[in-house]
Amino acid sequence: SRDALVTSAVNCLTSFLSGFVIFTVLGYMAEMRDVEVEDVARDKGPSLLFITYPEAIANMVGSTFFAIIFFLMMITLGLDSTFGGLEAVITAVMDEYPQVLAGRRELFVLGLITVCFLGSLSTLTYGGAYVVKLLEEFGAGCSILAVVLLETIAVSWFYAGIQRFSHDVKAMLGFTPGLFWKLCWVAISPALLAFIVISSLLDQPPLTFFDYQYPEWSTSVGFLIGASSFICIPLYMVYKLVWTPGSLKQ
Repeated sequence: SRDALVTSAVNCLTSFLSGFVIFTVLGYMAEMRDVEVEDVARDKGPSLLFITYPEAIANMVGSTFFAIIFFLMMITLGLDSTFGGLEAVITAVMDEYPQVLAGRRELFVLGLITVCFLGSLSTLTYGGAYVVKLLEEFGAGCSILAVVLLETIAVSWFYAGIQRFSHDVKAMLGFTPGLFWKLCWVAISPALLAFIVISSLLDQPPLTFFDYQYPEWSTSVGFLIGASSFICIPLYMVYKLVWTPGSLKQ
Protein backbone atom coordinates (compact mmCIF):
# COMPACT_ATOMS: atom_id res chain seq x y z
CA SER A 1 0.00 0.00 0.00
CA ARG A 2 2.81 2.41 0.90
CA ASP A 3 4.70 1.56 -2.30
CA ALA A 4 1.58 2.28 -4.36
CA LEU A 5 1.13 5.67 -2.70
CA VAL A 6 4.79 6.58 -3.15
CA THR A 7 4.76 5.51 -6.80
CA SER A 8 1.61 7.51 -7.52
CA ALA A 9 2.95 10.59 -5.75
CA VAL A 10 6.31 10.45 -7.53
CA ASN A 11 4.56 9.98 -10.88
CA CYS A 12 2.31 13.00 -10.31
CA LEU A 13 5.16 15.21 -9.11
CA THR A 14 7.33 14.16 -12.06
CA SER A 15 4.55 15.06 -14.50
CA PHE A 16 4.09 18.38 -12.70
CA LEU A 17 7.80 19.15 -12.96
CA SER A 18 7.83 18.11 -16.63
CA GLY A 19 5.02 20.58 -17.28
CA PHE A 20 7.17 23.38 -15.85
CA VAL A 21 10.07 22.41 -18.11
CA ILE A 22 7.93 22.06 -21.25
CA PHE A 23 6.05 25.33 -20.88
CA THR A 24 9.23 27.19 -19.95
CA VAL A 25 10.69 26.16 -23.30
CA LEU A 26 7.44 26.95 -25.11
CA GLY A 27 7.32 30.39 -23.51
CA TYR A 28 10.91 31.03 -24.53
CA MET A 29 10.14 29.97 -28.13
CA ALA A 30 7.01 32.13 -28.18
CA GLU A 31 9.11 35.13 -27.10
CA MET A 32 11.67 34.41 -29.80
CA ARG A 33 9.07 34.02 -32.56
CA ASP A 34 6.96 36.92 -31.25
CA VAL A 35 3.83 34.76 -31.17
CA GLU A 36 1.47 33.46 -28.49
CA VAL A 37 2.31 30.32 -26.52
CA GLU A 38 -0.67 28.45 -27.96
CA ASP A 39 0.73 29.00 -31.46
CA VAL A 40 3.98 27.32 -30.45
CA ALA A 41 2.13 24.58 -28.56
CA ARG A 42 0.44 23.49 -31.78
CA ASP A 43 3.65 21.65 -32.53
CA LYS A 44 3.21 18.35 -30.73
CA GLY A 45 4.57 14.84 -30.88
CA PRO A 46 7.61 14.38 -33.12
CA SER A 47 7.56 18.00 -34.31
CA LEU A 48 7.78 19.25 -30.72
CA LEU A 49 10.59 16.81 -30.02
CA PHE A 50 12.69 17.20 -33.16
CA ILE A 51 11.89 20.77 -34.26
CA THR A 52 10.79 23.00 -31.37
CA TYR A 53 13.13 21.68 -28.68
CA PRO A 54 16.26 21.55 -30.90
CA GLU A 55 15.51 25.11 -32.02
CA ALA A 56 15.31 26.22 -28.39
CA ILE A 57 18.50 24.36 -27.47
CA ALA A 58 20.35 25.89 -30.45
CA ASN A 59 19.76 29.35 -28.95
CA MET A 60 21.01 28.43 -25.48
CA VAL A 61 24.47 29.08 -24.06
CA GLY A 62 26.46 25.88 -24.43
CA SER A 63 24.03 24.60 -27.05
CA THR A 64 26.35 21.80 -28.21
CA PHE A 65 26.58 20.27 -24.74
CA PHE A 66 22.84 20.50 -24.11
CA ALA A 67 22.05 19.11 -27.57
CA ILE A 68 24.27 16.09 -26.90
CA ILE A 69 22.69 15.26 -23.54
CA PHE A 70 19.18 15.94 -24.91
CA PHE A 71 19.47 13.50 -27.79
CA LEU A 72 21.37 11.03 -25.62
CA MET A 73 18.41 11.14 -23.26
CA MET A 74 16.06 10.48 -26.19
CA ILE A 75 18.13 7.46 -27.23
CA THR A 76 18.03 5.99 -23.73
CA LEU A 77 14.28 6.63 -23.44
CA GLY A 78 13.70 4.94 -26.79
CA LEU A 79 15.76 1.91 -25.78
CA ASP A 80 13.98 1.70 -22.43
CA SER A 81 10.55 1.80 -24.11
CA THR A 82 11.66 -0.82 -26.62
CA PHE A 83 12.87 -3.15 -23.87
CA GLY A 84 9.57 -2.84 -22.01
CA GLY A 85 7.41 -3.43 -25.06
CA LEU A 86 9.44 -6.36 -26.37
CA GLU A 87 9.69 -8.02 -22.96
CA ALA A 88 5.90 -8.02 -22.65
CA VAL A 89 5.59 -9.90 -25.96
CA ILE A 90 8.49 -12.24 -25.19
CA THR A 91 7.18 -13.19 -21.74
CA ALA A 92 3.63 -13.77 -22.99
CA VAL A 93 4.70 -16.00 -25.88
CA MET A 94 7.24 -17.90 -23.77
CA ASP A 95 4.62 -18.61 -21.10
CA GLU A 96 2.03 -19.69 -23.69
CA TYR A 97 4.33 -22.04 -25.63
CA PRO A 98 7.00 -23.25 -23.20
CA GLN A 99 7.45 -26.62 -24.91
CA VAL A 100 8.00 -25.10 -28.35
CA LEU A 101 10.34 -22.30 -27.27
CA ALA A 102 12.21 -24.13 -24.50
CA GLY A 103 15.91 -23.49 -25.03
CA ARG A 104 15.17 -21.24 -28.02
CA ARG A 105 14.58 -17.92 -26.26
CA GLU A 106 17.58 -16.25 -27.90
CA LEU A 107 16.46 -17.26 -31.39
CA PHE A 108 12.91 -16.10 -30.71
CA VAL A 109 14.12 -12.73 -29.40
CA LEU A 110 16.40 -12.35 -32.43
CA GLY A 111 13.51 -13.09 -34.78
CA LEU A 112 11.19 -10.66 -32.98
CA ILE A 113 13.78 -7.86 -33.05
CA THR A 114 14.43 -8.52 -36.75
CA VAL A 115 10.71 -8.24 -37.54
CA CYS A 116 10.46 -4.98 -35.56
CA PHE A 117 13.56 -3.63 -37.29
CA LEU A 118 12.24 -4.41 -40.76
CA GLY A 119 8.85 -2.95 -39.89
CA SER A 120 10.41 0.31 -38.70
CA LEU A 121 12.41 0.89 -41.89
CA SER A 122 9.42 2.68 -43.41
CA THR A 123 9.89 5.49 -40.87
CA LEU A 124 13.39 6.19 -42.25
CA THR A 125 12.27 7.05 -45.77
CA TYR A 126 11.56 10.55 -47.12
CA GLY A 127 7.93 10.03 -46.13
CA GLY A 128 8.86 8.56 -42.75
CA ALA A 129 7.52 11.55 -40.83
CA TYR A 130 4.07 10.90 -42.30
CA VAL A 131 4.27 7.24 -41.27
CA VAL A 132 5.24 8.26 -37.73
CA LYS A 133 2.30 10.67 -37.60
CA LEU A 134 -0.06 7.91 -38.75
CA LEU A 135 1.26 5.50 -36.11
CA GLU A 136 1.12 8.21 -33.46
CA GLU A 137 -2.55 8.95 -34.14
CA PHE A 138 -3.83 5.38 -34.53
CA GLY A 139 -1.24 3.11 -32.91
CA ALA A 140 -2.26 4.02 -29.36
CA GLY A 141 -5.07 6.07 -27.86
CA CYS A 142 -8.36 4.31 -28.52
CA SER A 143 -6.72 0.91 -28.98
CA ILE A 144 -5.14 1.04 -25.52
CA LEU A 145 -8.40 2.19 -23.97
CA ALA A 146 -10.21 -0.65 -25.76
CA VAL A 147 -7.77 -3.17 -24.28
CA VAL A 148 -8.29 -1.70 -20.81
CA LEU A 149 -12.07 -1.83 -21.31
CA LEU A 150 -11.91 -5.51 -22.27
CA GLU A 151 -9.66 -6.25 -19.29
CA THR A 152 -12.08 -4.52 -16.93
CA ILE A 153 -15.04 -6.44 -18.33
CA ALA A 154 -13.14 -9.74 -18.22
CA VAL A 155 -12.14 -9.34 -14.57
CA SER A 156 -15.35 -7.78 -13.24
CA TRP A 157 -17.94 -9.73 -15.22
CA PHE A 158 -16.42 -13.04 -16.31
CA TYR A 159 -13.89 -13.85 -13.59
CA ALA A 160 -16.58 -15.69 -11.63
CA GLY A 161 -18.02 -12.32 -10.63
CA ILE A 162 -16.76 -9.42 -8.61
CA GLN A 163 -16.97 -11.41 -5.36
CA ARG A 164 -14.21 -13.78 -6.41
CA PHE A 165 -12.00 -10.87 -7.43
CA SER A 166 -12.70 -9.15 -4.09
CA HIS A 167 -11.75 -12.37 -2.31
CA ASP A 168 -8.44 -12.43 -4.21
CA VAL A 169 -7.78 -8.81 -3.26
CA LYS A 170 -8.43 -9.68 0.39
CA ALA A 171 -6.02 -12.61 0.16
CA MET A 172 -3.31 -10.31 -1.19
CA LEU A 173 -3.90 -7.12 0.83
CA GLY A 174 -5.67 -8.39 3.93
CA PHE A 175 -8.91 -6.43 3.55
CA THR A 176 -12.01 -6.59 1.36
CA PRO A 177 -12.56 -3.73 -1.12
CA GLY A 178 -15.47 -1.46 -0.27
CA LEU A 179 -18.69 -0.95 -2.19
CA PHE A 180 -17.27 2.07 -4.04
CA TRP A 181 -14.45 0.04 -5.58
CA LYS A 182 -16.82 -2.74 -6.58
CA LEU A 183 -19.13 -0.26 -8.29
CA CYS A 184 -16.16 1.26 -10.12
CA TRP A 185 -14.96 -2.14 -11.36
CA VAL A 186 -18.39 -3.41 -12.38
CA ALA A 187 -20.13 -0.33 -13.79
CA ILE A 188 -18.43 3.06 -13.56
CA SER A 189 -15.07 2.21 -15.13
CA PRO A 190 -16.48 0.15 -18.05
CA ALA A 191 -19.11 2.82 -18.76
CA LEU A 192 -16.60 5.69 -18.77
CA LEU A 193 -14.10 3.76 -20.87
CA ALA A 194 -16.78 2.77 -23.38
CA PHE A 195 -17.94 6.39 -23.58
CA ILE A 196 -14.41 7.66 -24.22
CA VAL A 197 -13.71 5.04 -26.90
CA ILE A 198 -17.01 5.59 -28.72
CA SER A 199 -16.82 9.39 -28.56
CA SER A 200 -13.23 9.33 -29.83
CA LEU A 201 -14.20 7.15 -32.77
CA LEU A 202 -17.22 9.28 -33.64
CA ASP A 203 -15.34 12.58 -33.34
CA GLN A 204 -12.36 11.73 -35.55
CA PRO A 205 -11.00 14.90 -37.23
CA PRO A 206 -9.28 14.72 -40.63
CA LEU A 207 -5.69 13.58 -40.27
CA THR A 208 -3.23 16.33 -41.22
CA PHE A 209 0.51 16.86 -40.89
CA PHE A 210 1.39 20.54 -41.19
CA ASP A 211 -0.22 21.53 -44.53
CA TYR A 212 -0.61 17.96 -45.82
CA GLN A 213 -3.97 16.22 -45.48
CA TYR A 214 -3.91 12.44 -45.50
CA PRO A 215 -6.06 10.62 -48.08
CA GLU A 216 -9.11 8.71 -46.89
CA TRP A 217 -7.55 5.30 -47.51
CA SER A 218 -4.72 6.12 -45.08
CA THR A 219 -7.33 6.70 -42.36
CA SER A 220 -8.68 3.20 -43.02
CA VAL A 221 -5.14 1.85 -42.72
CA GLY A 222 -4.81 3.71 -39.43
CA PHE A 223 -7.98 2.14 -38.04
CA LEU A 224 -6.65 -1.29 -39.04
CA ILE A 225 -3.41 -0.54 -37.20
CA GLY A 226 -5.34 0.49 -34.10
CA ALA A 227 -7.64 -2.54 -34.28
CA SER A 228 -4.67 -4.91 -34.54
CA SER A 229 -3.76 -4.07 -30.94
CA PHE A 230 -6.89 -5.59 -29.42
CA ILE A 231 -8.67 -7.64 -32.09
CA CYS A 232 -6.83 -10.76 -30.93
CA ILE A 233 -8.74 -10.62 -27.61
CA PRO A 234 -12.27 -11.18 -29.01
CA LEU A 235 -10.89 -13.56 -31.66
CA TYR A 236 -9.26 -15.72 -28.99
CA MET A 237 -12.46 -15.59 -26.94
CA VAL A 238 -14.44 -16.94 -29.90
CA TYR A 239 -11.78 -19.60 -30.47
CA LYS A 240 -11.98 -20.80 -26.85
CA LEU A 241 -15.79 -20.82 -26.91
CA VAL A 242 -15.83 -22.93 -30.06
CA TRP A 243 -13.15 -25.47 -29.17
CA THR A 244 -13.54 -25.80 -25.38
CA PRO A 245 -15.79 -28.77 -24.40
CA GLY A 246 -18.94 -28.04 -22.41
CA SER A 247 -21.82 -25.61 -22.58
CA LEU A 248 -21.54 -21.81 -22.74
CA LYS A 249 -22.52 -21.48 -19.07
CA GLN A 250 -19.85 -23.96 -18.00
